[in-house]
Amino acid sequence: MSTNIPILLVFELIHYFQSEQKAIADSEKAKRKVLLFQHETLRSQINPHFLFNSLNALSSLIYINQENANKFTKALSKTYRYVLSLTQQPVVSVAEELDALDSYIFLMKMRFEDSFTFTVNKISSSEQNKIIPLTLQLLIENAFKHNIATEESTLNITINVDKDYITVENNIQPSGSTDKGGIGLKYISKQYKIYAKEVTVEHTGQMFIVKIPYIQP
Repeated sequence: MSTNIPILLVFELIHYFQSEQKAIADSEKAKRKVLLFQHETLRSQINPHFLFNSLNALSSLIYINQENANKFTKALSKTYRYVLSLTQQPVVSVAEELDALDSYIFLMKMRFEDSFTFTVNKISSSEQNKIIPLTLQLLIENAFKHNIATEESTLNITINVDKDYITVENNIQPSGSTDKGGIGLKYISKQYKIYAKEVTVEHTGQMFIVKIPYIQP
């Protein structure tokens, strides 16, 4: 029996090192997927369509309201700076994401004026929890992309920071857009699956609701 112990130890060590190698390989694969997502997100945010709309709004503001034009320029700069900083950050805190989102919402307010409302309810003190960068911005972009937003039919977007989830919801006012470009909800869901997290989508007929789990508490 004692002569078999060294052999068993060797097999145990081989199994251990094989498991370690597999864990490292899986980790590297997950990192590559996250970096790919960040690259695609970055490309999405710096596409000509987004930049054209932003510069077009800025051009109009320069003649109408120079003070707002200056604020718009700073908000646009902050939004791009945040996007460019994400290459080294696979996850960010909810507080960081909401802070960056302020600039993006300001840009949307300048463009759409009173055509939408935006509310953040901090139901739970979970702002240090971690999520994937640009999750909230991409979900808000989806809301604008697929819904009408006018002064007569306002688009109402609400973010609830809860204990276990961040919930992003908006009223449904289909725009009839056939444009299927962009990152989209499917890509966001895939990124959370890398961390064994499920993004929940609810469609009530009147409201579109997305629940985003925290990656780290």
